[in-house]
Amino acid sequence: MGSIPITRSIFPRPLSLGPAMQRLYQAADRIEAQLLLDLLARHRIDAAVFGDYLAGAAGQLPADILPTLWLTDERDLARARQLLTDFLNPPPAAPAADWDCPACGEQVEGDFDLCWNCGRARP
Repeated sequence: MGSIPITRSIFPRPLSLGPAMQRLYQAADRIEAQLLLDLLARHRIDAAVFGDYLAGAAGQLPADILPTLWLTDERDLARARQLLTDFLNPPPAAPAADWDCPACGEQVEGDFDLCWNCGRARP
């Protein structure tokens, strides 16, 4: 009995995978990872956090088990890096001016939004 010639593969053709995922940043903790994920989402950059819950296995895993942000589409890498840079290096806030409480007349330092004397909100 002879072998049957194969003229067509029985395996499907590989799908086009599109742009590859790209690692963006290893966050300090879950909170920072979530803040960055939300920032990227607001700018319509699709991303995912991997290793989010690995801290629960601390002691059993290597020390670098921090959450890592990955971009779904590597074409977003330049924009995402700029957003990350801006997030990690915010401009210094200008000091707020002191204000007088309209309720009790107390002078309150500009960093406070409530009067320390009577509790009234800044006008």
